[in-house]
Amino acid sequence: MTTKRAPNENIKQVGKKPKLALRTSCFLLVGMTISTPVFAQFKVDGQFRNRFELRDGYRKLAAEGAAPAAFISQRTRVSFNYETEGLKVKFTTQDVRVWGDEQLTSSTGVLGDYASLELFEAFVEIRTGTAGWLSVGRQQLVYDNQRILGARNWNQNGIAYDAIVYRWQAENREFHLGTSWNSTGENTSDNFFDPTQIKSLSYIWAQSSLSVSWSLTLSHVASAVTKSETENTLYFRQTTGIYSTYEKGNLSLSANIYYQFGKNQSGKNVSAVLFDAESKYKLGKLSPGIGLSYLSGNSKTGSSQQTDHLFDVLYGARHRFFGGIDYFRSFDSHTNQGGLVDYYFFFDHKFTKNTSLKNTSHYYQLAQTNPTTPNDRNLGYENDLVLKHQFASWGALESGYLFYLPTCSLKTIQGIDDDKFSHFLYVQLTVSPSLFKN
Repeated sequence: MTTKRAPNENIKQVGKKPKLALRTSCFLLVGMTISTPVFAQFKVDGQFRNRFELRDGYRKLAAEGAAPAAFISQRTRVSFNYETEGLKVKFTTQDVRVWGDEQLTSSTGVLGDYASLELFEAFVEIRTGTAGWLSVGRQQLVYDNQRILGARNWNQNGIAYDAIVYRWQAENREFHLGTSWNSTGENTSDNFFDPTQIKSLSYIWAQSSLSVSWSLTLSHVASAVTKSETENTLYFRQTTGIYSTYEKGNLSLSANIYYQFGKNQSGKNVSAVLFDAESKYKLGKLSPGIGLSYLSGNSKTGSSQQTDHLFDVLYGARHRFFGGIDYFRSFDSHTNQGGLVDYYFFFDHKFTKNTSLKNTSHYYQLAQTNPTTPNDRNLGYENDLVLKHQFASWGALESGYLFYLPTCSLKTIQGIDDDKFSHFLYVQLTVSPSLFKN
């Protein structure tokens, strides 16, 4: 039996095909979009670091009759991280306080809380090409062994920079170019700034892996300070140098040398040197090592000084290099411009995979004597004993006991006539959990 079609049936069918094709195309487009892999990650990390300190000679020799100080400080950080194939965003809020630094009242409990909450990091990274990233905003600048630019992590506040950084990496080579310009506010004229702080910071950093065991870094930093708080004149100090590491088998070697030139804050010519060398050898669970650090100083001061030979470590780490008791942080005042030589020996013993004990012995001398320093260069002996235990992937406990045996020269520089035994004890708990990840 044959069914007859209406005269316009074929016309109706032809008229429906474009609509059907459009719907089909839409479904295919949506399906392709959903099935295409898109990389995006969002995570929230936290850090809670509490540290108990018993100070009886920390940062300055203990004077006879002075009572020890004991307190607990706390760092709290929350980091928000968002990352795609072409974009990275990071925000880190930070609160630093000492337990009890709030003024208490019987009625409200808290009154006049000291300002401690701040924005520690806030930057974006944008992919440029296949191997480059451009980072803009407040960020940490940590390079090499942190001699010149470091995290300053012993300080509960740490340090971050408002900067623009271009990073390029390919195979065994890496190149960074960064710059920063600091101001006191949205000024309408002039560029006045605190002369004790860096107004402008620019740097070039390049690293190459010459072999599986050997890496070499070249860097140059241009840092500028204002002549005074009421002048726009900038004096640039140039720091250039190399850092190298070598590891093969049980042997580890590292060394760096930096030379400074340009002008200091007073406008005088600068010619200064920083040199470090360290070797370590692993003997089973014990790793002994020896090192030398030399920071040049001035033999002349005042009007007789034509060239400044005191090396400025800029934003480099102090605590990790110049002893944990922190007697040498500002070399202008803490060595009377004499510079510093540090001969040190250490051993690091790993009891287990997660527990280690490290003892470091320092012997300090002035690099130079001048009219403001004692004639005897010897400054004394420091011993740092640190025990670390990683009890979980997100938590670690660390404790340290440090003491210092000073010479008469150090007592004279610090202005301590009647001293007693100087020592320092701390216990630190660090918990860094991953709060959220998607």
